[in-house]
Amino acid sequence: MISMSAVRPGTGWRYLFRGVMVGDGHRRAGTPLRAAQDEAGVPPGVWKGRGLAALGLKAGDVVTERQAELLLGEGRHPDADRIERELLAQGKSPEQARRATVLGRPIEHNRSPKTDKAKERTPWLAFDLTFRPPPTAHIAWALMDDRHRLVLELCDDIARDKTLAWLEESVAEIRSKAGGKQRARVKDGLIVAVFRHYESRATESRPLLHAHAIVSIRARRPHDGKWGNLSADSLMTHIVAADTLYTLYFMEEVSARLGWAWEPREVTPGRRPVMDIAGIDRRFIGWQSTRRQQIEDALPVLTAKYEERQGHAPGERASYALACQAADQTRPPKRTELLSLTELRKRWRTSAIRAFGACTVYRLAQRARVAAAAVWARVRPVIDIALAAVDVVAVVYVMRGAFKRHHLLAEARRHLSYVLRGRPHQPGLDEQIVQTVVDDYTRPASRRMMTADLRALYPRDEDQAVLRPLTRSRTAPPYERARLAAGALAARVRAARRAERLGSRLRPYAVTVPAASRSHPRPFSTGGQDGRLLEPETGVDTVEQTRQTLEAAAAQVAATLQDSRRAREAAHGPRPQSAPATDPPPHTQQLGIHHTPGRTTGGVT
Repeated sequence: MISMSAVRPGTGWRYLFRGVMVGDGHRRAGTPLRAAQDEAGVPPGVWKGRGLAALGLKAGDVVTERQAELLLGEGRHPDADRIERELLAQGKSPEQARRATVLGRPIEHNRSPKTDKAKERTPWLAFDLTFRPPPTAHIAWALMDDRHRLVLELCDDIARDKTLAWLEESVAEIRSKAGGKQRARVKDGLIVAVFRHYESRATESRPLLHAHAIVSIRARRPHDGKWGNLSADSLMTHIVAADTLYTLYFMEEVSARLGWAWEPREVTPGRRPVMDIAGIDRRFIGWQSTRRQQIEDALPVLTAKYEERQGHAPGERASYALACQAADQTRPPKRTELLSLTELRKRWRTSAIRAFGACTVYRLAQRARVAAAAVWARVRPVIDIALAAVDVVAVVYVMRGAFKRHHLLAEARRHLSYVLRGRPHQPGLDEQIVQTVVDDYTRPASRRMMTADLRALYPRDEDQAVLRPLTRSRTAPPYERARLAAGALAARVRAARRAERLGSRLRPYAVTVPAASRSHPRPFSTGGQDGRLLEPETGVDTVEQTRQTLEAAAAQVAATLQDSRRAREAAHGPRPQSAPATDPPPHTQQLGIHHTPGRTTGGVT
């Protein structure tokens, strides 16, 4: 998952330098950054993002303390010291030399009395995006051998880099004009400092493989190349879509390199499930998630106080706020003991063996492989675009009522995760599902929002009674009602297909993911994408060509049969008519499977 927080001057800046950059530990005053990282047993931070080229940096370079202080703390060029010395040697004043190193508007400008609403504005220095793999990945990473540990770290790196690339290409916007009302795509890309951590901040250390991606707020405008500030609204709006994309990429990388499969696990009844590695004993999740148990112990007390004060049970938003309050109340202090990763892994394995036995711990990888074979034998990794579209629109409509495109995109990526279980998806398939929903099953709800078009989902008025009660019921959790609605719509589409007798004629409704070799997992490589062997994906052009060939052959056969029938009638007379058949079922109209020019529908177009 991905969480986002702001880095501001003061406490936020101190937390970044004293905690995040040294593995969430405690950095003593006066200790150099590299020495503190070595003492904490964490690797140094590295630079990421395409925006580094404008500053003379390269992806993969180590983040030095002075660079982070200048860029992330003051909004200045990371090589500002050298630039100032050169300008001073040329006869520039100290103020001019300093101003030349500032990227965009100085941070001090926000505190000036001349600035509009200056007292109410606190400048942002950066965004802290925290990337965490699914829970069972932490367990496999901590308790298995070094080979599996390196593979999982590589999978996390690739999934995080791909997600950051999507954010800078499709999401990141820079503000311009008065009040930042005008938005535009960034010219180069983002500037990100990534710091990897190995453990949770609980008093009793537990494995938690995660990384902090500190995104600088500074970026260049596309029209004039000048520096400005990123729009925080754009990143916050798409953080859930980025979260689901990161999980999808991580699952695909793990399945491709280790041959493992994934399965959904319901954490809270009636809520969204999470994806776990198949075969990992779920008892380890409770052993690893000590913080979650602390939050769950404090949550009933806060919930009872809320019900006593408000007179009713908390809703979805109130429940989330209460969970955040419980997390803040149970947050432990920083640990003063710092251990290397080797020592941490020894402690974790000893603790797990003492709790569950050596056989359970040492056979984790073997059980994951056996469980993966069972999953691939049971689950067919096929994406049906028509069913995916109705599933996405039903879930989002019941959960939210009115929604935007990024809500559909996040749910489409969840659908891919649930169906594929780690198999690779075609690039752009999530966008294709969303476009199908927008074209066929939505209508405007306001100037910026849309909602489900019930007449498109259920053409007859009496059919809408299947979906409407689910949106109004409050006896069941929202996600449970959403799954019921999606199941009803999926049954409606299948019934329409059966009524049209589409089973006797091949049509490309689904995008099939080729099955991989179950007995030979993918080779491991230590360098980026080198050695990564993925299955050849089904091409859209190939599917379309096959469809056209089959339709042409069917038309030729139909014409031949028609000519034969006419010749037989001319020779022997027409056949006697049989008794009239019963009326066709009323639900013979296809949903989302027709082809309208210029619209993306249920097939692969």
